[in-house]
Amino acid sequence: MEILSASYLLPISAPPIEGGAIAFNNGVIEAVGTLKDIKRQFTAPIREYPGAVIMPGLVNAHAHLELTNFAKWCTDKGITETPSNYIEWILKVIKCKKALTEEDYSSAIKTGAELLIKSGTTSVGDILSCCNVLGVYENLKLSGRIYLELIGHDKEACKNGLEAAINKTKKITCRFLAGLSPHTPFTLSPEYLREIDIAAEELSLPLTMHIAESYEESAFFENSIGGIAEILYPLAGWGAYLPMPQKTTPVKFLENKGLIKEGLLAVHAVHLDREDALILKKHKNSIVLCPRSNEKLKVGKAPVKLFKELDIPLALGTDSLASNDSLSLWDEMRYFMDSYTGFFSPSEILKIGTLGGAKAIQTEKETGTLEKGKSADILVVEPAQTPKNGSVEEQLLEGEIVCSVWVKGVEAM
Repeated sequence: MEILSASYLLPISAPPIEGGAIAFNNGVIEAVGTLKDIKRQFTAPIREYPGAVIMPGLVNAHAHLELTNFAKWCTDKGITETPSNYIEWILKVIKCKKALTEEDYSSAIKTGAELLIKSGTTSVGDILSCCNVLGVYENLKLSGRIYLELIGHDKEACKNGLEAAINKTKKITCRFLAGLSPHTPFTLSPEYLREIDIAAEELSLPLTMHIAESYEESAFFENSIGGIAEILYPLAGWGAYLPMPQKTTPVKFLENKGLIKEGLLAVHAVHLDREDALILKKHKNSIVLCPRSNEKLKVGKAPVKLFKELDIPLALGTDSLASNDSLSLWDEMRYFMDSYTGFFSPSEILKIGTLGGAKAIQTEKETGTLEKGKSADILVVEPAQTPKNGSVEEQLLEGEIVCSVWVKGVEAM
């Protein structure tokens, strides 16, 4: 039995508890409440954190940990250009990933996981393209869901890729759950998307997809023009698969193909109109917002006011260090708050960064809040500044110092 106490406890699912405490055993939360209540129920040593806050570990709902060492790889390869747009960034990523080894990917994932833990993230929705390194997750201190990435147009290659991914998902036995990640609506053929959808439904595997991230994607689905059609397709050898102008949006394209269903996790969703958003709402889809990545790649800002108006579930992700400056979800939450001033309260933002993320990667029965019976994924954090007037949530979003991190009842930091 472990008992932690602090000046405040933020269950997320309930109001803050002053003088709060949490008891957990064998990785499972036994009780939350005031320290007085916990001491009445349990007899065990108490680890006290005066001036700190106990809260659920953060949930980063979209990351590519395999790209954590991107900057170093570029330096080592002499890749010095600074992309000025989304297409140039994709070309840089492709160039950088050439000739990487499985050890390169494994090392990057390990480093990324350490960065997440140090910043208070206990759970992640991670995209993995190099499926041969799945074993590295066995020894990570994190939990979450691994989405195996799928991409391509060639029928035979796609068939083999899907079979391999399905076999790999059966080998995920650690703290992580499995999922599939069809890359984007424009990097897979409609037939491949349909096959992935059928397989996912048969195996109860959730899907996540980058959708409507860039201006180029909108131009592609409207008129089959722009960088995707004129640069990426020829480069990938997909010229024969370039569609005629479809006069639609990525979301409507997927909806018309019957490929948007409950449980699909939409990532970015920057270029959505109201009809697109209503389609996602109809299917009860969550959206993962990556505002810092969007800004760095100059792709625009998601219509968050519309999403809130329609009550679409939201989560936050850092994406990768190929398109972001840190993997800290605290940095992401602060940037989100500053980018959409007045749309969300500090308590709503912390909820998006915890329970919102857990719902997005479909682990909310275990993580995202501090409640009896849930996994002991716990963050102990202090406000970085001397407390001022305002809520404890507001104080934390002004700056934080991570004191301790627990994942499934095991102290990870």
